[in-house]
Amino acid sequence: MTRLHLFDMDGTLLHGSSAPREISRQLGLEAETVELDRAMSAGLVGPPEYAVRVHALWAELTTVQVTAAFEGAPWLARIREVWAEIRSRGEYCAVVSLSPSFFVERLTGWGAHAAHGSRFPAVPFTEPVDPAGVLSAAAKVVVADQLCAQFGVSRTECVAYGDSLSDRDLFAAVPTSVAVNADDHLAGLATHAYAGLDLWDAYELVR
Repeated sequence: MTRLHLFDMDGTLLHGSSAPREISRQLGLEAETVELDRAMSAGLVGPPEYAVRVHALWAELTTVQVTAAFEGAPWLARIREVWAEIRSRGEYCAVVSLSPSFFVERLTGWGAHAAHGSRFPAVPFTEPVDPAGVLSAAAKVVVADQLCAQFGVSRTECVAYGDSLSDRDLFAAVPTSVAVNADDHLAGLATHAYAGLDLWDAYELVR
């Protein structure tokens, strides 16, 4: 039997931060993004509106800044080692995140079989973001089902890793889950819980 490991990114692989926050830091706009994060956490802003508003904030964004944001972000330790181990076992690993696709997809270079984010235009922006391409908590389950079909596994063979409200639906849809540095939204839902800075230690709970 093989398995599909599904990783959230913001707050999970990225400790205490998110792709929008790291990108905005490069533009000197972190405070504005933190305010947007608070509004979304409070239910005042949904994922589509959030995406439209950060897209507007990032009007001058360059690929150099995206690279700097990615390379300087507070990633957990040993992400590449975990994914190499998963691959060596004949299993699959994928990232499913609400963050922009142009940032999330860089993780295939670290060994993820697939990486799905909210669909944003390429950087530098010459067109608007399409709200229809923005992921939600429910959409994560849809993407997970598509990945199951792609890799020939079922939901019963999936392991989900996440930290917050956006992972609740996915945790409810699969039999095994790991709450990684999680908030109260996942309390009682996860099969396992991990607090720390090393993905290998979280992975060992289900290895």
